[in-house]
Amino acid sequence: MAWRDAKASRVRLVLFMASIVLGIAAVVSIQLFRDNLQDNIQQQSKSLMGADYLIDIDETPNERAQAIIDSLNPVATEVNFVSMIAFPKNGGTKLVRVRGLEGAFPIYGKMKTQPELASSTYQDDQGALVDATLMLQYNIEPGDSIKVGELTLPIIGSLNSLPGSSAVMSSVAPPVVIPFGLVPDTELLQFGSRKEYQYYYKADATTDLIQLEKVLEPMLDAEKADLDTHTSTSRRLGRRYENMGKFLNLVAFIALLLGCVGIASSVHIYIREKLKHIAVLKCLGASRRQSFLIYLIQIAGIGIIGGCIGGLIGIGIQESFPYILQEFLPFEVSISITAQPVIMGIVLGFLMAVLFALLSLLNTWYVSPLQALRISDTSNSNKPKVARFAVFGAIVLFLFLFSYWLLEHIPYAIAFVIGMLITFAILAGVATLIMKLIKLWFPKSLGYTTRQSLLNLYRPNNQTLVLIVAIGLGTFLISTLYFTKDILLAKTEVGSGAQSANIIMLDVQPEQGEAISNTIAGNDLEVIDNIPLVTMRIHSVKGMEANEVQQDTTIRMRRWVFNHEFRTTYRDSLIASEEILEGEWVSEVSAGEVVPISISDNVAEDAQVTIGDKIVFNVQGVLMETVVGSIRMVDWGQLQLNFSVVFPKGVLEKAPQFNVLTTNAPNEASSARLQQAVVKDFPNVTIIDLRQVYTIVEDILSKVTWIINFMAFFSILTGIIVLIGSVRTSKYQRIKESVLLRTLGAQNKQILKISALEYLLLGLVGSLVGIVLALISAMLLALFVFNEPFVPSVIPFVVFLPIISLLVLGIGLSNISGVLNSSPLEVLRREV
Repeated sequence: MAWRDAKASRVRLVLFMASIVLGIAAVVSIQLFRDNLQDNIQQQSKSLMGADYLIDIDETPNERAQAIIDSLNPVATEVNFVSMIAFPKNGGTKLVRVRGLEGAFPIYGKMKTQPELASSTYQDDQGALVDATLMLQYNIEPGDSIKVGELTLPIIGSLNSLPGSSAVMSSVAPPVVIPFGLVPDTELLQFGSRKEYQYYYKADATTDLIQLEKVLEPMLDAEKADLDTHTSTSRRLGRRYENMGKFLNLVAFIALLLGCVGIASSVHIYIREKLKHIAVLKCLGASRRQSFLIYLIQIAGIGIIGGCIGGLIGIGIQESFPYILQEFLPFEVSISITAQPVIMGIVLGFLMAVLFALLSLLNTWYVSPLQALRISDTSNSNKPKVARFAVFGAIVLFLFLFSYWLLEHIPYAIAFVIGMLITFAILAGVATLIMKLIKLWFPKSLGYTTRQSLLNLYRPNNQTLVLIVAIGLGTFLISTLYFTKDILLAKTEVGSGAQSANIIMLDVQPEQGEAISNTIAGNDLEVIDNIPLVTMRIHSVKGMEANEVQQDTTIRMRRWVFNHEFRTTYRDSLIASEEILEGEWVSEVSAGEVVPISISDNVAEDAQVTIGDKIVFNVQGVLMETVVGSIRMVDWGQLQLNFSVVFPKGVLEKAPQFNVLTTNAPNEASSARLQQAVVKDFPNVTIIDLRQVYTIVEDILSKVTWIINFMAFFSILTGIIVLIGSVRTSKYQRIKESVLLRTLGAQNKQILKISALEYLLLGLVGSLVGIVLALISAMLLALFVFNEPFVPSVIPFVVFLPIISLLVLGIGLSNISGVLNSSPLEVLRREV
């Protein structure tokens, strides 16, 4: 009977099947990709680093640090720094990352070059390996020369890939590899130059890297060095994609919830239309159990089939993810289909179908044989409260377990489930309140069609509660998805204006400042900023030095604040990316006065300091006592120079320093001319063309946006199906009423107006409440889950609200189209 009835009702079951397929497809594709990404990070962490572990330090190692480094027998040594290079062949210039290497690097992975032997001969040949894309861009071939600072050397080969370089970083500053011994000849590592020394090691089979990290980390911290193992790299890489993973999990959760609502709505329609059939079956001798099982088997079977189809679609979707994400993953992702998400998809399809259909299926248990003869609708039979509560409890448990499976975080899972229950309760409360308000203040003076529409909202067998909850919930989930998308993408938005700097020149020595300013002016450009930079370290905080903090385990001060080399500046005003949170900004002090500094909120938190606390800095060997005068919130996401520590004027003017100059080049040609002129005369100066950064970030952003929108498509499509199914729920009751009105002489125009106003009101109220709740939900997600600022978009209000309202209106009117185009008797016969 289940099979025969399903074949006869296959058209009606399309919505039910579609809700399951779309929800499962999103869940399976996201889970498969997440599993593949995690597996690849674990498998390739050694190749990404090029070694089992490394020691890095951002200054020339002191005697003690060098002794630790040498005692572990490094296999390879590297110094790397960012600099401008030039190609004498055509005068081209480019910002690159110079990597001076010696020894057998990489230990794991492979340095791919053309010709292939260049990776093993460049050190003996005293030549350079240059990024292959860079060589193509500048029409350079092996055998040509490259100028790195004051050193000109031959290009041995092109570099296709190198451990430790991601596609994004290679696009901003492509790698150039030279022998370690030639680095001093470049004369680029001067005072204030940013550089990093790295020492690569191979561990033997008995080495416990976790234990090694525990032993060496404190010793290296004391010498301002760090230890990185391939296992810590694996963990760090996973965190880099944490927010993307959170968002994709949120999409999966929303897609599944929409699928569940769609199932509940579709089954509600289906079972309601089958109640007369069930009553007839009972008249013919069918038991309660038989009539219940006929539709339970039918729905469970469709759930399993829908789960299988959704799983196959999900596999197909996730196959495309690596190609879309390859530009901002630091390695190639190899795809393998694991069984767990596929099996979970099938199980989810079954559970979704059965659990969210049970409330409607309970109606079949209590159908009386007399209902085959009764005219009135008795579908809302008195079901025992125990059964209803048991079903609700099972649904809540299912949602909790599913959200915990996705998030692997019990508080988040509980919060999501409670949030959904609160949303459901608010929507139900709003629907009930509207019915009571309309009944209490019914506008009796309005026309007949308007009064009839409002009466439909609270008269017996009304659909107000069901439709507002379903429309509101669908709109809430879709809008939450949209708001959350904005949270993630807002941090990546970039742009440049005519008054903002898009060329930044770093490492300008004091004696070079005037000459470089003249070079900028000679290219018809203006110097926008001339920012002094003074390097220093923290000597003590509130009277405590680094060794005291390390020995006292009760102090929560982060150790990095003592190891970090701060690049500070001095000025008399705040900039656009800064906002004072505590204290007062001091613009200038006189000699002999207490020096009030301004620090960023993250430094204040990690150093455990507040207004008035003393901090002593070591400025190139001179100790300087300061007090915290203000704490700033800094927007580090803006593409401009921001500082953790800012001094007032009148303090650091005579300290050893270098400068950063900025200007704005209106086009590519003027930028190229300026770069060539500066690199030619001042090879130590690093030039960053922010237009290149904008292009790269925007390219990545477009890919991320595509993924987000692509996955959101499933949720939105499922939401539309939910709305269609929910509004069609009212078809049965509305057809009988419309036929009765026509029999009494109502015109088609009047019936259309009655239905149109009712559905328009329901659509407006449901979608408006859903969007407002989504706004609150997105704010909480931004604050507690994504840790990002939230600026609400108006799109859901100006696009989703009218579109969903009109969609509800259109579906509602389509429900009565058959009534208007046929005679009342024909319609009644057809419906029966």
